[in-house]
Amino acid sequence: MPITPKTGSLFHAETQGPAGKWADAATGEHGDLLDIIRETCGLREFREVAEEARRFLRLPRTEPELAPKLVRSIVSIGSRQAARRLFAISSPIKGTVAEAYLQRRGIGRIHHGGSLRFHPRCYYRPDEHLPTETWPAMIACVTDLEGRITGVHRTWLDPDGFDRIRLGKAPIDTPRRAMGDLLGNAVRFGVVDDVLAAGEGLETMLSLRYVLPTMPMAAALSANHLSAMILPSCLRRLYIARDADAAGDAVQAILTQRAADAGIEAIALSPRLGDFNEDLHIFGLEALRAELRLQLAPEDVVRFLHFSTLAAE
Repeated sequence: MPITPKTGSLFHAETQGPAGKWADAATGEHGDLLDIIRETCGLREFREVAEEARRFLRLPRTEPELAPKLVRSIVSIGSRQAARRLFAISSPIKGTVAEAYLQRRGIGRIHHGGSLRFHPRCYYRPDEHLPTETWPAMIACVTDLEGRITGVHRTWLDPDGFDRIRLGKAPIDTPRRAMGDLLGNAVRFGVVDDVLAAGEGLETMLSLRYVLPTMPMAAALSANHLSAMILPSCLRRLYIARDADAAGDAVQAILTQRAADAGIEAIALSPRLGDFNEDLHIFGLEALRAELRLQLAPEDVVRFLHFSTLAAE
């Protein structure tokens, strides 16, 4: 049946085949009513296509989506509040299992700027059918660009020490969990100005901060969240501390394009091993410093790396 769209062109569709489907014998194109509406009306968003289809078919308007959205909003607010309470009742990491955990992973000086805290008995629930446990935990606050806490990341730790299998994390199924609003936000180390280094893991970014203690950094906590992290409007150069895997490659491509669209220079920082904490732990501080010297912009070598070398001396 021919359909006359708003643009005035015609879509000639054959009537053979399943009901509601169409096929163009001349071009081989096929689809359904929604495809016709999208193409002929020049619409891009599915919401707009569905609205036009509802009008075309004279269907009544319903709003069943409101209840789920309201529930998600309430859950999100409660999760943010719980995250803020947990961070507030936690204590500084100095002299705790959390400090020992990071130092055993090669991070001799922990330049976290107040973003990390420690809780000696943080609740951990394996699943809904098992009782709640308590373990010591490193608590990292997740913030938005204005510095508001939107969530926390918990790393449950082994109070009995460090082993090569768990690397100091508690002997539980999921020793890392986050709660609150993570999308677009991050754990931030230092106040961003015109330069920022961003990566996935806490240990990765704290390893870089050990070498570059004055460079602002952000840990997005996962590859997906790193690719979606909101970039500050004042940013001029973004260092992408990528992990050496397929997800790291994808994140680098996405963030590089997003930075370019915003007029921000993007530079990838690539580790020799899996990530920069591995490099630090295996090769040591001086090797990581030499590694970064070759990858930073020359002006940032003087601004951040040279300063850190003088401070260490």
